[in-house]
Amino acid sequence: MNATTILLIRHGETAWNAVRRLQGHIDIPLNEEGERQAAALARALAGEKLDAIIASDLQRAMQTAQAVAGHHPHLQLHTDAQLRERAYGVFEGMLYQDIQHQYPDDFAKWQARDIEAVMPAGERKAESFHQFYDRTIAALQAVAERHTGQTVAVVAHGGVLECAYRAARGIQLDSPRDFQVKNASVNRFTAGAGKLLLDSWGEVDHLHVSMDDVI
Repeated sequence: MNATTILLIRHGETAWNAVRRLQGHIDIPLNEEGERQAAALARALAGEKLDAIIASDLQRAMQTAQAVAGHHPHLQLHTDAQLRERAYGVFEGMLYQDIQHQYPDDFAKWQARDIEAVMPAGERKAESFHQFYDRTIAALQAVAERHTGQTVAVVAHGGVLECAYRAARGIQLDSPRDFQVKNASVNRFTAGAGKLLLDSWGEVDHLHVSMDDVI
């Protein structure tokens, strides 16, 4: 099988990540720590042989990918809206504790992992987890098909990484999440024949450096 290697990366930290405010499709930039993480990530991947760099079109992912692309000037950064985080409807922009208080029934379904539940619409319509999973796995499979036999860095979001992990490990969508999805982590997959295989999860050693080390 002429497989594709995908380095699936979560964007760096944002101010909303730090306070547990739900982002979804709201376009939030990296905070100072996120910029440090992106710089450390970029340095760690500088020696990787990459054939393409693709990011969600939300700026927190694009900023992280741009840092990586800075060490691979021969590559053009491409964006793909299908790699966006899950759309959470009216929940977007809210603190988790406020969602629980204002929408207790919908919050309970979300926390109980009802994969068909759809939050109330806000500025944007929401997606069920099942819909989100289908969208993101199809997007990753399309990346693999476009880049057969190559190595691709894909910068996306925590939810996208969760979906990929579940697909690769055969974990049911309604089971609790018992694994971490860390900002600016590198997660390596082999993709081919419509399947994802997990090679490495949660690489974050590159983040344990000072800013002086990455300038």
